Amino acid sequence: MVLKVAAEDSPLATVDEVTVVREYNEESDKVAVEEMERRCEMAGQRGKPSLVTDLLGDPKCRIRHFPTHIMLVALYGEQKEIVGVISGCVKKVTRGNSVFVKLAYILGLRVSPMHRRLGIGTKLVKHLEEWCKQKGAEYAYMATDCTNEASINLFTLKCSYQTFRTPTILVQPVHAHYKPITSSIAIVRLPVYLAESIYRQIYAHSEFFPEDIDVILSSALNLGTFMALPKKYLPKWDPQKSTFPPSAFAILSVWNTKEVFKLQVKGMSKLTRACCVGSRLVDAWLPWLRLPSFPNVFKQFGVYFMYGLHEEGKHGLRLMKGLCNFVHNVGRDDHGCAAVVAEVSQRDPVREAIPHWRKFSWAEDMWCVKKLTEAKQGLPSPSDWINSRPSSPMIFVDPRDF
Repeated sequence: MVLKVAAEDSPLATVDEVTVVREYNEESDKVAVEEMERRCEMAGQRGKPSLVTDLLGDPKCRIRHFPTHIMLVALYGEQKEIVGVISGCVKKVTRGNSVFVKLAYILGLRVSPMHRRLGIGTKLVKHLEEWCKQKGAEYAYMATDCTNEASINLFTLKCSYQTFRTPTILVQPVHAHYKPITSSIAIVRLPVYLAESIYRQIYAHSEFFPEDIDVILSSALNLGTFMALPKKYLPKWDPQKSTFPPSAFAILSVWNTKEVFKLQVKGMSKLTRACCVGSRLVDAWLPWLRLPSFPNVFKQFGVYFMYGLHEEGKHGLRLMKGLCNFVHNVGRDDHGCAAVVAEVSQRDPVREAIPHWRKFSWAEDMWCVKKLTEAKQGLPSPSDWINSRPSSPMIFVDPRDF
């Protein structure tokens, strides 16, 4: 869920009189937005290895699954050329201790390479914030790689956002071989109503847990919610009748992002590509060796996003590792799935059990937050979420945000 933007320091000129921001029109703007996105991707490569995103012909694909969303475009000059774009959504989430607030999520900010350093990105953010306020949002947040100085400076220095949380993104490539799952573990697919009930219990005091979790779990993009538990518990626990989890378990859900967008690695050397292909061939020929191999990420691929990860009880971490291996094996059988990804709080104990390759993971995904509303005169002001301590080591990462 990383947001990348162009640098906007030292603006060359004000563009208020020549730039218009309005809502995206799918019929008239789609081609121009896709062309601008292509130019931004090309400018970002510059002969270096890069991860390119294909939105599969739908510029709004990452926000369509939110009930309240918008996409804005910036038009420049007399020709009304589309030179910038930004998206946003508003949802209700927990801020800790079972308290819900309306939160805006800002994503997809892009400015044409030829029109950067003109303040267009800032103008897009300001317009989107006004829309969010009209929809009742009390806070807004964005996410970016902690090394993306341009994005961080734009939001923190120009738009008054504050660094808030820094969860970790863990990436596990899908190998040609299956990963082992011990025979003492049973893996059960939960019905939606039970998954919802368990999640509302688990994440009641966490941050960012969405009120519409039932909508997420019922989505066609959700491949299911799965629970791992000791096999000896099965005779005593019926997922069709129970409303509470067993005393020892691990749980997670899987979101199929490859139906929303595809990724592709470009700019790698021929030697690197050959090594990756070679590792895959050896792994496919000798699967019993369980050699770590790298999937073909040099053509378009998709990923599975694991969310709602939690474990409890004796051997909970072992159960979670087995559950992650199960998701890997499902992805291994799904053509086009090259990686399994999870994002969790750095303080969450479940982090230790999630298999990943450190080289391809992000130690810090920086989330920055801004308060959009002020307390009304004469009314008591609730404690400020931004300056409060987390009430739980867990953060719920909405798969729609990824």
